Amino acid sequence: MNTNYIKTAKEVINLEIKALESLKKGLNGSFNNAVKAISKCKSKVIICGVGKSGIIASKISATLSSVGTPSFSISANDCSHGDLGRITYKDILILISNSGDTEELKNIIRFAKSNRIYLIGIVSNKKSNLYKYSNIKLLIPEVIESGYGIVPTSSTTCQLALGDSLAIALMWKKKFGKLDFKKFHPGGSLSKRLKTASDIMLTKNKIPFVNENESMKNALKTLNNKKLGFIVIVNKNHINTGIFTDGDLKRLMQKKKDIQKLKIKYFMTKNPYKVEENILASEVLLLMNKKKITSVCVYRKNNKKKIVGVIHIHSLINTLK
Repeated sequence: MNTNYIKTAKEVINLEIKALESLKKGLNGSFNNAVKAISKCKSKVIICGVGKSGIIASKISATLSSVGTPSFSISANDCSHGDLGRITYKDILILISNSGDTEELKNIIRFAKSNRIYLIGIVSNKKSNLYKYSNIKLLIPEVIESGYGIVPTSSTTCQLALGDSLAIALMWKKKFGKLDFKKFHPGGSLSKRLKTASDIMLTKNKIPFVNENESMKNALKTLNNKKLGFIVIVNKNHINTGIFTDGDLKRLMQKKKDIQKLKIKYFMTKNPYKVEENILASEVLLLMNKKKITSVCVYRKNNKKKIVGVIHIHSLINTLK
């Protein structure tokens, strides 16, 4: 008996690729209208489907919520037993069905029309009630399913792809950025990838500030006490004027015998590398590796001269592990 099912897998995948190509080719102004309508919704986007389409509805709803569009999914079966009360005229209702004419959908469509609920239909059958009564019709192409042509595979793949496309389009429409995404994903490996400079920087009295007119003797005390391998040099107005590192000290010791009474400002490195506090920590690490440095200063947006934090490469690497 042949137990190599790779051929079957490829056949299924090829059918779904063809379905997605048809979906892509058929996209039209209705998609843009759906994005605009959902972006204007002041309440919730409620998504409902029957059977496998119901599972797809749950996934699309979760994706929308995670990227800034409040949403939840409901069971078509439960809608006939009280869950229709969760839908208000301020919401947008998205119904997903390949045929568009299942018994479970009829009551939902009737309720939507009688209560002036904006309805978006994701459907394949143009002759169906769902297609007929939807305010916006998002058409899924007629596809060939796998498994004797009856197992929902290609059609559900198209439904999912269309839902994902709506979610990402709404991200751009709403200008939902990485920092917004981070707020909704505070845990796990994804959270680590979205940490910013402000999440890991040392602040306040942990920053090794030294006035530019301090003697090298006093500056070196701070360098030694803070144990970061660098000090941040500022003027009397607390504006950053430079940085001084362990490496600078070693190079200086080779040139000067007595440096204790000299002022730090004559030996500091001017215009040190700085990053804005909302830059991703991973981008800070890339900068450090590229410039071959072990520390950076952090500033707030629109005030590059005032340092609000510092980052050392060791703490940065530990955070991103």
